[in-house]
Amino acid sequence: MGLFGILVGLGLLIWLAFRGWSVLLLAPLCALIAAAFGGQPLLASWTQTFMRSAADFLAQFFPIFLLGAIFGKLMDDSGAVAAVAEVITRRLGERRTILGVVLAGALVTYGGVSLFVAFFVIVPMAQSLFRMAGIPRRLVPAAVILGTSTFTMSALPGTPSIQNAIPMPFFGTTPFAAPGLGIIAGMIMLAVGLWWLRRAEQAARRAGEGYGEAPATSSGATDDELLRERASTAREFDPAEIRRGHHSAAKVPALNAFLPLIVVVAVNLLMSLLILPRLDVSFLAEDRWGGTSLTAVAGVWSVVVALAGAIVTVIVCNWSRLPELRRTMDAGANASVLPALSVASLVGFGAVVAALPAFDIVRDWVLGIEGGPLVSLAVSTNLLAALTGSASGGLTIALDALGATYLDIAEQRGIDPDLLHRVAVIGSGTLDILPHNGAVVSLLAICGLTHRESYFDIVMVGIVTSLVALGAVIVLGEAFGSF
Repeated sequence: MGLFGILVGLGLLIWLAFRGWSVLLLAPLCALIAAAFGGQPLLASWTQTFMRSAADFLAQFFPIFLLGAIFGKLMDDSGAVAAVAEVITRRLGERRTILGVVLAGALVTYGGVSLFVAFFVIVPMAQSLFRMAGIPRRLVPAAVILGTSTFTMSALPGTPSIQNAIPMPFFGTTPFAAPGLGIIAGMIMLAVGLWWLRRAEQAARRAGEGYGEAPATSSGATDDELLRERASTAREFDPAEIRRGHHSAAKVPALNAFLPLIVVVAVNLLMSLLILPRLDVSFLAEDRWGGTSLTAVAGVWSVVVALAGAIVTVIVCNWSRLPELRRTMDAGANASVLPALSVASLVGFGAVVAALPAFDIVRDWVLGIEGGPLVSLAVSTNLLAALTGSASGGLTIALDALGATYLDIAEQRGIDPDLLHRVAVIGSGTLDILPHNGAVVSLLAICGLTHRESYFDIVMVGIVTSLVALGAVIVLGEAFGSF
C-alpha cells in the first residue's frame, strides 16, 4: 500500500499541476495522501517532515532566488539585456541569425539573468531577425531554448543557475565543479544543437518555407494564471513581475551592458577558488552558526556574493536608466518568492515520500540500476525532473532522498564529488523539457506558437543534445575521473 500511495500522490501532483493548480496547495495535499497510504501520522508528516524540508531548502537557496531575480529585473529595466542581444546579433549578421540568437541567450543567462527575463527580451528580437533572414518562425523557440536552457544552465562551470547551486551543500562542491567535463558537455550541446537548427533551416529553404504568418501577440502571456503556475515551478522568476517596474527607453552603451555579466563570472570564480578557501571560518562549527563547515556553504556564498556585486555594478553603470529603482527592485524581489516557495513545496513532498518505509523499494531499485552510481544518479535526476517538470525540483528531491547515499558510495569507490555534481546537474536538465515544463509552455505562449509547430525541434536541441552530453560526461568520468 505504501508504494501505491507514492504513485497516487505523485500522479495527482503531476496531473493537477499540469491543469494549473498551485503547487503550494498540491504538494502538501499529495504528500499527505502518500503518508496516509503509508500509515504515517498526517500532522507530523506535514509539520515535521514536509515543512522542515521545505524550510531547509529556503534557508539554503532563497538568497540565490532573491538576488538572481533582482539582478535579472535590473538588467531588463535598464535595457542592458536588450543591448547585449543587439550587439551580438548585429556583429554576427543576417547570415548567422540562428547563431546570434543562441549566443545572445547563452551570454545573458550565463551572466546570471533569469530565464523568463531573457525570454521576454530575446524572443521579439529573434522574431524580427528570423523574419528578415527568411527563417521559419517555428524555429525561434528551439534557438532560444538552446541558448538559455541547456549548456548555460547545467554544463558550463561557474554558471549561477539555481540548478548548478543545488548539489553544492550535498556534495561540498563549488559552482566550478568538474570544469573540464562541463566545458566538453557544453561544447557538445552547442555543436549538436546548432547542427540540428542549421539542418532544419536548410530543409525549410529547400522546401520554399519562409518566415510564415505573423505570430499571435504575447502581451497576455504574463497575465495567464495557468501559464504562471506552470512557469513558477520551472525556473526562478515569476513571469507576472516582468511588466512591473519601469523599462528604460534610453540606449545602453555596450560596456555598461556587458560589465555586470562579467562581474558575475569573475567574482564567482574569485570567491570559489581564491578568497573563501583562505578565510578562517572555523566559527561555522559552532551551534549558533548551524554546526556546519565551509564546504557546505562555500558554493552558495560564492554565487550570492557574485550576484550582489553584479547588482551594484548594474545600478552604478546604469543609474540614469533606472529612474524608478525602488519599483524595479521591488518587482525583482517579488518575482523570486513564488518560484522559491513552489520548488520548496516540491522538496517537501519529496521529503515525505522519502520518509515512507515503502521508499526503500524505490531507493533499492534506483541504486541497483546497471552501470554504476553515475548512471543511476543520472537516471534518478532525469526521471524526477521529468515527472515534476522542474529541473531544480527534481534535482533537489533526488539529492534530498539519495544525496548522502551517493556521497558514501563515491567515497567507497574513489569517485570525486565534483563528478557527481556535474552528472546530477546535467541529468536534471534533460527530460525536464517535456511538454508540461513551465519554461516550454511559457516560451511557446510568448512566441505565439503551439507544441505541434515547434516542440519537435525543442526536443532535438533541448533533450537530445543534453542526453548526448550526459552520456559523454559519464563515459569520460568513468574513464578519467573528474577534471
